Amino acid sequence: MNALVAFALASALHAGFQATVTVLVYPALADRRDDEWQAAHARHSRAIAPMVAVVYSALVISGALLVLTGPEPAGWLALTAAAGALSVTAFAAAPTHGRLTERDDALVARLVLVDRWRCAFAVGGALLAAVAVVTRAG
Repeated sequence: MNALVAFALASALHAGFQATVTVLVYPALADRRDDEWQAAHARHSRAIAPMVAVVYSALVISGALLVLTGPEPAGWLALTAAAGALSVTAFAAAPTHGRLTERDDALVARLVLVDRWRCAFAVGGALLAAVAVVTRAG
């Protein structure tokens, strides 16, 4: 398997994971009442951390390998979209999660919003990675 295919597979995994979080996980978390929030948020954080580690590690490692091979333009665009998703996570989603020790409607709304951006970057990156694979093969 070459670096581009590995990155495309990792991007697809990332997009599927992120879409699940956006469509199912965050709406369920956002519906928690004030008296349920701390336990639900803590449970979410513990449960999702191992999956985040696996998915993001696959994305970063395969992305680094792709950079070393010098991808075509579509590959660079896919890498840029993945970097966008990782940046939104690092600079917006993770800090917001850290501040949500108690339910705060404004912070929950911010988390849902930045998560949609993160999902858009992840899905866009996966689509661009697929385009990169197809154009290289063709």
